[in-house]
Amino acid sequence: MKNHVLPLKLDLGELRRKLIICVCAIAAGVLIAYCFKERLFAVLMKPMIAALPHGGFEKLLYTAPHEAFMTYLKVSLIAGTALAMPLILFELWTLVAPSLCRHERICGFPLLLFSTLFYVAGSLFAYFLVFPQAFKFFTSFSSDHLAPMISIREYLSFSARFLLAFGIIFELPIFIFFLTKLGLIDAKFMRKQRRYAILLIFIVAAVLTPTPDAFTQTLMAGPLLLLYEISIWIAHFTTRKHGKVEGAGLQISSG
Repeated sequence: MKNHVLPLKLDLGELRRKLIICVCAIAAGVLIAYCFKERLFAVLMKPMIAALPHGGFEKLLYTAPHEAFMTYLKVSLIAGTALAMPLILFELWTLVAPSLCRHERICGFPLLLFSTLFYVAGSLFAYFLVFPQAFKFFTSFSSDHLAPMISIREYLSFSARFLLAFGIIFELPIFIFFLTKLGLIDAKFMRKQRRYAILLIFIVAAVLTPTPDAFTQTLMAGPLLLLYEISIWIAHFTTRKHGKVEGAGLQISSG
């Protein structure tokens, strides 16, 4: 039996209503986050402050009158969007779910949940494991003639891009799962192309890292290599399960 995908019907009124809900959710999240803006930014700054040499200037600077306010606003926007994301994903799911068959609806929600968890795991990995090592490396160049005086704008830009990049690369197992389900790759193919994958991983790390140095690229390439190996096993079990389902389908048809 073939699975028929229902056409996606978009009611403009319903779409407008969902967009308004999402925008209001983000606005409410930003307002809540702004009430804790100093605490949020203090948490974000903690790895950098810990890496600054003791006895030096252990604070971040702002060089324009509006820079501190804009930084707090950006932090609140990021945190507020994160707070609103569960509702945004739910609204997106209710928009797409009616066009999916029953099997796709059963599989779709867990995939959405796991993709969110993988993204959060990537950001937490960067914050707790990568940030301390990276900032310790960057501040190690301070001397009697060089002193780190970090701008809050530059630090926010650097850390936000770093967290985003690690969140994206931790989606690799989900991406491999989809490619395997589509029949485009399998575990055997991934093992055979491992050497090319390693080269591609370092290229991707060089593109996604916010700095051009080899140290941060290596910090990103390491988890990517591990995720690639995990993805091979995901492809192995996904292909195996898919093969069993097809075999069962052929047996029923022949009967």
